[in-house]
Amino acid sequence: MTLSPARRIRNAKLLRRNLAIKDMEVHGEERLCGKWKFACGLYSYNLRDVFTWRLLKTIFMGQVLSLLICGTAVSCQYLVTAGVETPMLQSFFNYALLLLVYTTTLCTRKGERNILQVLKTKWWKYLLMGVADVEANYAVVKAYQFTTLTSIQLLDCFVIPVLMVLSWFLLKTRYRLVHFVAVAVCLLGVGAMVGADIVAERHQGSTSDVVLGDGLVLLSAVLYAVSNVGQEYTVKNLSRVEFLGMMGLFGTLISGIQLAALETRAVAAIKWDLCISVLFAVYALCMYALYSFMPVVVKMTSATAVNLSLLTADLFSLFCGLYFFHYAFSTLYIVSFLVITVGFVMFNAAPTYSALPESGSDEDDGGADLTAESSSDRRMSAGGDTPGAETLPAAL
Repeated sequence: MTLSPARRIRNAKLLRRNLAIKDMEVHGEERLCGKWKFACGLYSYNLRDVFTWRLLKTIFMGQVLSLLICGTAVSCQYLVTAGVETPMLQSFFNYALLLLVYTTTLCTRKGERNILQVLKTKWWKYLLMGVADVEANYAVVKAYQFTTLTSIQLLDCFVIPVLMVLSWFLLKTRYRLVHFVAVAVCLLGVGAMVGADIVAERHQGSTSDVVLGDGLVLLSAVLYAVSNVGQEYTVKNLSRVEFLGMMGLFGTLISGIQLAALETRAVAAIKWDLCISVLFAVYALCMYALYSFMPVVVKMTSATAVNLSLLTADLFSLFCGLYFFHYAFSTLYIVSFLVITVGFVMFNAAPTYSALPESGSDEDDGGADLTAESSSDRRMSAGGDTPGAETLPAAL
């Protein structure tokens, strides 16, 4: 039967409409799938996209920080063996070095970057960060007198979830499913390290008051998180020298007062010789290098990523302990190191997005292009659009 021209036109329009509806359904499913993948951080990356020079440099710099922490741990262990337990004196030397270098630099600046202008507008913020940093260092060292090393290693990881929560609300950082999976992988690596300690029956520390000791570790983790979030905001939006100068000023003041109040007798009882002096110098220089270098890595990545890389610091300390303190070796240490590294790579392979304007100047870093985004931040999103930056209120 021959169709009339009008009927053929109506059929053609109906066919086109059905095709359009089907096309919309297909594209809608693709967009929904793309949004889901984008939210979870699941991309079809190839190795060249993941293992960029930026990521490899981040891994290397993070391990340098871990080695510096290892240096402080080994020197602390030797000082304890020599009968010297003065954590506040050790911290005081570090803050004094920061004061000598970075606070002096702030004093020579002119205009709004001068130390007087900074103190007029933001003194209370840096005072809070200084208190958090000094007391975090003191609390975790004090915890060794009440609880075991195993408990400290496990509970100290509490800093990472606290950091993620604070970053979410204060820095407007948005994480994806892959980031939470990466954190879980890193914590699994810490579990392997603690398991190796249990198998080796290496129970350093004390059990005189486990509840108090564990509470001090958790308090230290929260205070470290507060200090690290403040550091990330400052170095990405203001200045690395400003942060370190203010930490040197307030850290020296707070640790000096606490030193006079709590450790006068312990300091007077120290039998100074060349070995003790070298150990104090090693500790102070390692801490100074850690504080000076860490803001550079934080500016490249984030405080959360840096703390994930620092999980290997205990492993480096254990490896040094194999030689210096004759610890028993376990293959779980190697497994732990590899698992933590895999988790760190996973965390940095998928980008996090923040509302931070990142308008900080580069005069502190010699004009280096150290942005906060990861190497994968430059990739297009699943919908084909590059994520834009939001506007951040003055959170800190």
